Amino acid sequence: MKKLVVFDLDGTLAESKSAIDDEMSILLYALLQVARVAIISGGAWPQFEKQVLAHLPTDERLQRLSILPTCGTQFYEYTSEWKQLYAENFTPEEKKKIIDALSSVVDKLGYTPPQVWGSQIEDRGSQITFSALGQEAPLEEKKKWDPDFAKRQQMKALLVNIIPEFAINLGGTTSVDITKPGIDKAYGIHKLRDILHISITEMLFAGDAIFPGGNDYPAKTAGVDCIKVRDPDETKRVIETIVACYAVL
Repeated sequence: MKKLVVFDLDGTLAESKSAIDDEMSILLYALLQVARVAIISGGAWPQFEKQVLAHLPTDERLQRLSILPTCGTQFYEYTSEWKQLYAENFTPEEKKKIIDALSSVVDKLGYTPPQVWGSQIEDRGSQITFSALGQEAPLEEKKKWDPDFAKRQQMKALLVNIIPEFAINLGGTTSVDITKPGIDKAYGIHKLRDILHISITEMLFAGDAIFPGGNDYPAKTAGVDCIKVRDPDETKRVIETIVACYAVL
């Protein structure tokens, strides 16, 4: 059996920018009883607090949960409170170069919609994230914008020529995530290995963007056994199966 189960957040544990529901909360809490759990997402730390941690009981089981915001460029662990172990933050010059590149590509492709909900470009410290309809866009609108990732693949093709020194990944429903080179979910997987002393063969990863260019794909390239899920409902069935398997051991 696997010692560590790693999850993406948006589209895997919860709908984009939404909190985990009651059933997911119960299942994650049950999973923490039998295995270590980690969550890696392009979201910033406040999103984890709002989407996940506020909906889990605060007790000793949280010591078995690791949180890796911004695609693994940050790492949080719980003792009596949550503490950050590391952060691979951009310099001001790097941030400006990335933001300028994103703005140029958005203008070139005409990806400024008639209505946006909040900022399209968010500085998350160790990651710059483009959200086509804004950070607070309604989920139903976001789902319609780029369901097959084709628009964001176009963005990535242009960005790799402008800022080749950075890593560019696609995630969520409308997002493009930019980090330092080599720092993605594979980097996060390796950090989990080194910090928790759990081998990659003892890990299992579940995510909805496990395909070339998707921001979950680096976990697969790191050598982790992966399960591609359609949505949080399918993730729930995966967790139920894992918990049931541990119960019969």
